[in-house]
Amino acid sequence: MVGPARPQFVLFGSSIVQLSYSHGGWGAILSDVYSRKADILLRGYFGWNSRRALHVLDKVFPKDAAVQPSLVIVYFGGNDSMGPHSSGLGPHVPLPEYVENMRKILIHLQNLSEKTRVIVLSCPPVNEDKIRGNTSGIFSELVRTNELCRSYSEACIKLCKEMDVKVVDLFNALQHVDDWGNACFTDGIHLSAEGSKIVAKEILRVLKEAEWEPRLHWKSMPTEFSEESAFDLVAADGKTTLNPSEWTFYREIQWD
Repeated sequence: MVGPARPQFVLFGSSIVQLSYSHGGWGAILSDVYSRKADILLRGYFGWNSRRALHVLDKVFPKDAAVQPSLVIVYFGGNDSMGPHSSGLGPHVPLPEYVENMRKILIHLQNLSEKTRVIVLSCPPVNEDKIRGNTSGIFSELVRTNELCRSYSEACIKLCKEMDVKVVDLFNALQHVDDWGNACFTDGIHLSAEGSKIVAKEILRVLKEAEWEPRLHWKSMPTEFSEESAFDLVAADGKTTLNPSEWTFYREIQWD
């Protein structure tokens, strides 16, 4: 481990998480926004559902760890919500079981420490036409519909409200964009750069509005090595230096 120690934000979930550094992903955006403020740790697993996540929960988040995360952003539901396969195999998890799996995951995370906060991402929609057009001989009976996505998203949001856990309604947030089915997805399922911008914006909104102590919104957190230094760039007056530790001009979007 390198120092100084920073707060840890863990991204935990399936492919929406694993790919969050691809295509201008939301994980990469958060890493940029929180540079010199927090370490963003990626724990994403392509194809996983809530059932499989429960099997590794103690390994990913051991209760006896010396340092516990300040924030965990959780996403499972896209694979759970797939239609069941005739063989009984595959990632589908019945809705009642999905809800209970998510409840167990959230309870575990809440019990890691008094200062561990949690944000859940609900199941996003899909571009059904693009999915049907991308069929190949690799997979069998891929069933992804927005009707199923909606039901799992609504169940997830309901659970989070019951447990007083912050939640981002991705199902509706992504559909606020014109031509969202093409704009927000690369293959009908996974997020494009445009889709990831929406996810990042929603997460940052939750972090800004949350009345947590300590606050975890990036503008409220200290910047590492932010003290003035004679080694910084020299200002135009030739006598003083400019401290660049808070500069954000290089960002495509000036995040709030």
